[in-house]
Amino acid sequence: MARSTHTVTNQAPPLAGYDVYAADRALVAAVERHLAPELLDEARSELSGLGRTSGSAQVQEWGVLANEHPPRLRTHDRYGNRIDEVEFHPAWHRLLGKGVSAGLTAAWTRPGGHVRRAAAFLVWTQVEAGNGCPLSMTHAAVPALRADPDLAAEWEPRLTSTVYDRELRPAGQKAGVLFGMGMTEKQGGSDVRANTTAAAPLAEDGTYELTGHKWFCSAPMSDGFLVLAQAPEGLTCFLVPRVLPDGSRNVFLLQRLKDKLGNRSNASAEVEFDGTWARRVGAEGRGVRTIIEMVAATRLDCVLGSAGLMRQAVAQAVHHCAHREAFGGKLVDKPLMRNVLADLALESEAATTLALRLAAAWDDGGEQERAFLRLAVPAAKYWVTKRCPAVAVEAAECLGGNGYVEESGLPRLVRESPLNSIWEGAGNIQALDVLRVLRREPAALNATLTEVGRARGADHRLDAAIKGLLTELADLEGVEARARRVVERLALVLQGSLLVRFAPPEVADAFCASRLGGDWGASFGTLPHTLDLGAIVTRARPTD
Repeated sequence: MARSTHTVTNQAPPLAGYDVYAADRALVAAVERHLAPELLDEARSELSGLGRTSGSAQVQEWGVLANEHPPRLRTHDRYGNRIDEVEFHPAWHRLLGKGVSAGLTAAWTRPGGHVRRAAAFLVWTQVEAGNGCPLSMTHAAVPALRADPDLAAEWEPRLTSTVYDRELRPAGQKAGVLFGMGMTEKQGGSDVRANTTAAAPLAEDGTYELTGHKWFCSAPMSDGFLVLAQAPEGLTCFLVPRVLPDGSRNVFLLQRLKDKLGNRSNASAEVEFDGTWARRVGAEGRGVRTIIEMVAATRLDCVLGSAGLMRQAVAQAVHHCAHREAFGGKLVDKPLMRNVLADLALESEAATTLALRLAAAWDDGGEQERAFLRLAVPAAKYWVTKRCPAVAVEAAECLGGNGYVEESGLPRLVRESPLNSIWEGAGNIQALDVLRVLRREPAALNATLTEVGRARGADHRLDAAIKGLLTELADLEGVEARARRVVERLALVLQGSLLVRFAPPEVADAFCASRLGGDWGASFGTLPHTLDLGAIVTRARPTD
């Protein structure tokens, strides 16, 4: 018999059976920095539990299955009745149930809730990002509903529940519900004031009948939706329940599901309203103002989601290179590969550190922190989400040809990576929002400069970058054409100030030298060779 030529050697083992949370040193440090001491023991236990779940081979397989078996639209039942339902693979329901039970919709109900949820969301994203959409929408609906105290009292306990109930029935009969959102229409996109969906008042105060469409409706299998429509006094926010209190289905016609580049496990739909019952949220004509807090919360989740994707990409790259041998040694010990890995790790840590700082500001809730968020959230959303695709692609290259094969998991990360930059307002929308805040809300700029100023004097490259930013901000003439440049500098200065204050010296030094000091090339792996790159890579390694 011929000898086998297929003995497997020099392959990295699967990155499974580990604690995704505890292995992320930057995330652990951020949680311990921002949570009150009396909350830490409970938070560590919860997050490590979720981290072990996320790192288990079984749950990772659920993520693969949910992605490989995307949702299917069922418009009619076998008898021809219109039902407008979405069918999901069982793995999707397992993932979503785990996310709900882990408190990813319950940040509003406990001290330190936003930091704890942010860390959990970042961890859970690394399993399968698709189920993050309904979790994010449900979480973010709470501040919008608080514009109407009666609606908030009715719905908030269900939204913040840790019970996942997948059945479509009246919300009053359920222990927990999920929410979706519908803002954009064919003709307007991000320009929601161009919406044409009409809302006609009904006899009962605060109730309306909607006629129109939504071009993108997130999480169409949810129990309720926040949508924008034109009422007699202008653009207004409405709550559309999927099932009415008497048990009948509301008119919510699913026209088709979007065939997306990534995010395949999650359903996104085009929907029609034709005599659809809705309840007004907030005052007529104040739709944007009512829903803006929901938008801000989902934008933070875009930052967290991208940070999670980057962390998983970096973890996979470092893990592979720590086990793979080439040219007489481990890849991780080769100077050029070490430079690439360190550069990727810097991007990941900077994203995580900024994202958790924003979550902490939400927990604080003070006037200055709220002002800080108004400027920092769109800046972070712009920059962090744009860095994600570059990190994912470079990380896949670290695995060579293996990284281009579906079984590695890297192609799924690559396909997912552009999503958070596009959803909840693409790059230009974020940049224009930053300009709007700069022009109208001086308190937001003051709060942001105060935050950055806490690191002044600690690194000469950061100080120079702050000075450059102030020069940019001193002249807002014709600023729209250079808005992206301004926002990029703002985000980098924010990240640099946080890393100088809180990260290990080798991380802060490398970030300031490259991102702020200009000693960097146009691609990853171009850090100054004199830096302590080995220590940065070791810090990013997910397992020993």
